Amino acid sequence: MTDTLISDLRTAYDAQLRDVTPPGDSARIENELDALIARQRDFYAARGEAVEMKTRAHDLPADLTDRLTAAGFVAEDTETVLIGRSADLAADPVLPAGVTLRRVTASADLQRIAAMESTVWGEDWGWLAGELAARIANGPENTVALVAGAGTEVVSAAWVVFQDGVDFGGLWGGSTLEAWRGWGIYRAMVAHRARLAAERDVRYVHVDASADSAPILTRLGLHAVTTTTPYVWSP
Repeated sequence: MTDTLISDLRTAYDAQLRDVTPPGDSARIENELDALIARQRDFYAARGEAVEMKTRAHDLPADLTDRLTAAGFVAEDTETVLIGRSADLAADPVLPAGVTLRRVTASADLQRIAAMESTVWGEDWGWLAGELAARIANGPENTVALVAGAGTEVVSAAWVVFQDGVDFGGLWGGSTLEAWRGWGIYRAMVAHRARLAAERDVRYVHVDASADSAPILTRLGLHAVTTTTPYVWSP
């Protein structure tokens, strides 16, 4: 993919998913930025809550991350933003013997997803069941949660999120139990979600990928367009 096409994808990503357009008065915006950052921090500080500002490598001004650091925000792990054409990635999922892929909406299944994620990441992801349930309730056709199961065990889970009128479907989750990695389950999850996007005439899928996942997704045909780093302030 040429630099021009990557730039076009990044511009569409900013406009459709981040409501970002080129600033008309960049000098004024830069002068007001520090005050904006401080207002957001202080609002959540008064509530005793943490706040996250998620930056992209191409964001302006160039010293945005320095300003966040000066305001007390701390950088977390950087991920790669990848975008791929849904039609190019769509395929029937190929799964190992004994593993099935199904869409889930029931509370018990969402709790199994949260339990599996807790095992993968070694921390409590119990909150995830409620978050997925709320997303599905608010837009049952716009959030599709999938599990790969071996018998009654959830061995992998992922979901795709759509927005009406947007050309991008978001690929989230994609975690697999360690014993089941290397069998193509992650690839099958990507292919199936891309097919769901293509069936809805959603042209692209995007994902914020970890250092482990980015090379796999690149081999599958997605393209790196920028990086993203969360900056978090905690009380």
